[in-house]
Amino acid sequence: MKRLIERSRSVGEVLRWVTQNPGKVSASHYPIALHKLGQLLQQQPGPPVGAGDGRGPAGQVLEQPEFHVLCQAIVSGCAKFDNFSIVNCLYAAAALGLPGESPLVRVLEDESRSRLGRFNQKDVSMVFSSEANNKALEAIFSSQLFYENRQERFIRSMAEWLPRKAENLTPYTMALIAKYVARHRLREPRLLDTIANFLLKRGEQLDSKVIQKLVFPFSRMNYRPSNHGELFPKLEAILEQKAGSSPLATVNILMSMFQLSHFPQTVLHQVFSPGFITNVMSSPYALIVRRYLSLLDAAVELEFREYSGPRLDPRYRVLMFEHALTADEANRKYSYKGLVAEALRQLVGEECYRQDEVLPPGYCTDFLLWINRSGTVLPLSRVPAASRAPPATSPVAMSLRSSVLALTSDLQDFAPVVLSVNDKWHYCQNSDILVGSRAMRDRHLRLLGYCLVQLPYTELEKVSGIEEAKHYLRQKL
Repeated sequence: MKRLIERSRSVGEVLRWVTQNPGKVSASHYPIALHKLGQLLQQQPGPPVGAGDGRGPAGQVLEQPEFHVLCQAIVSGCAKFDNFSIVNCLYAAAALGLPGESPLVRVLEDESRSRLGRFNQKDVSMVFSSEANNKALEAIFSSQLFYENRQERFIRSMAEWLPRKAENLTPYTMALIAKYVARHRLREPRLLDTIANFLLKRGEQLDSKVIQKLVFPFSRMNYRPSNHGELFPKLEAILEQKAGSSPLATVNILMSMFQLSHFPQTVLHQVFSPGFITNVMSSPYALIVRRYLSLLDAAVELEFREYSGPRLDPRYRVLMFEHALTADEANRKYSYKGLVAEALRQLVGEECYRQDEVLPPGYCTDFLLWINRSGTVLPLSRVPAASRAPPATSPVAMSLRSSVLALTSDLQDFAPVVLSVNDKWHYCQNSDILVGSRAMRDRHLRLLGYCLVQLPYTELEKVSGIEEAKHYLRQKL
């Protein structure tokens, strides 16, 4: 039967083989028949397959009684089909141009959603690229199993079809896609630019909570979308109008823009205004907003020195982070930090460095050392107390100007050094570009006077054993 279908020379011949020999047709024959119909229709003149509007050859096929018999056979039996047949029928139906509201497509989509947890990567990729409606996309992106697993084949496929389908997606569906892109650190320009174009077209109709979800992938991947010249000013205008409606979302959007080195001055005037601060401090999420505002205030101090508007009241300043990031803690067993720590201990001694030091405005560093002009690592006892980084618990910890002065006062004699172990999750996927938060941290530490020594995982994974690690660190220092 497979050979007979594949050798058919006309639409009518395919339909006759399938509908007149029901006893010889198995589940695997239906997607072959649908695919063959699509191929034959492509060879006929008229509107392209996929138009789905009833015109030309494609529309004529949909109206043939034999085609309805074929569709009904699939609808009646699909619950007993194997996963491969379900997925291929759906994919072929999409390629054939069947409308999303047709009974065949609806049944196949429902069956696919119910089996999502049992699909393999190729199955999921094919289902996703063949379904066009929001309900189906939401179901797949809402799947925890799917959300937690990055799939290369699917990503490549999505980069091809998302730009074409984006215009018909709801903001909720696009937000789910943005969440997936950010979760897996996918620095894929076609995906990110599609989200940016969606945001540019729909931004004025969206509330701040949705906007923050759509903006986050750009800062997460340290990526300025190709339309940023239009998008960023538009976001500023939207934030000016909606800043007070959702303070946490506003601050999150600002943080994303700061990570991309864009500083919207007018919005800053609002978020640092007494009214905004008073509103925030009386809310349930006061602490997290104080953390973000403190970091934004520090970024203004370091990177936006021409700003002359209101600033965060010193009494509200706190450290952004008080300890290592959650991702670093969760992935500790996969980190090269332990290897570096032991090699450093043997190389310079425990009295010559601090581990997991939190530096103002709240950046956790892996290792902090002081090195003199000849390249010698100094014991902490030989570093003048006035020149050390202020401890995170001291009042001066929030004064960045004081920190800079303290660190640079004796710079001619020695320099503070941060050893930064950059593990795989600190980078965008399949890239040597640090994620936005890590990149901003590095910028700020340098502006504070620290010398950064990067230890990327791509170099550390080539190190074998403590002796090689010591040699590697000696070269780096």
